[in-house]
Amino acid sequence: MALAKITSVTGRAVPVVGNDIDTDRIIPARFMKCVTFDGLGAYLFNDVRNDPATGATTDHPLNQPRYQGATVLLSGANFGCGSSREHAPQAIQKYGFRAIIAESYAEIFFGNSTTLGMPCVTAAREDIAKIAAAVDQNPATEVTIDLVKLEVRFAGQTVKIAQRESARDALINGRWDAIGELLDGVPAVKETAKKLPYLAA
Repeated sequence: MALAKITSVTGRAVPVVGNDIDTDRIIPARFMKCVTFDGLGAYLFNDVRNDPATGATTDHPLNQPRYQGATVLLSGANFGCGSSREHAPQAIQKYGFRAIIAESYAEIFFGNSTTLGMPCVTAAREDIAKIAAAVDQNPATEVTIDLVKLEVRFAGQTVKIAQRESARDALINGRWDAIGELLDGVPAVKETAKKLPYLAA
């Protein structure tokens, strides 16, 4: 199956500030009792978006009307740390995000996000602050993550980003889904099997 070549992502952004934002904060464990990942987006950051005592919504950025529809998430260092649950990047994607810009990522979270075709790029803290400031001033600001040029463009400004080369290569060449890669290889496997005498019927 042919996968999309993800060379860039453009959309409005929302800052979710902080370091060490772990997977339990991203999607609390009690919402993981599901057969599929569908519907997980509704519980993204549930316990910080809602007051645990009253159930009332908080002023979390994802609750603010000006950031509704944002598809690029901005954050700090070690994003996605903690449990290795795949539900965390799934919840982020199901909510509607298509890419993340942060200072750094937990290893497993980064890998799980890449296999969803959701680029996780890194930038310097001061550069992320520049993007967040522009978005705060005008939430309609379009942010473009260019994986080919390794830069982010926004509000007439450009900052450099980085991404592990293996992930970048997989995304821009449409090879980001390992299962899809295996399925694409099935015809070749069958042809090879026909040539092996010990597999002949």
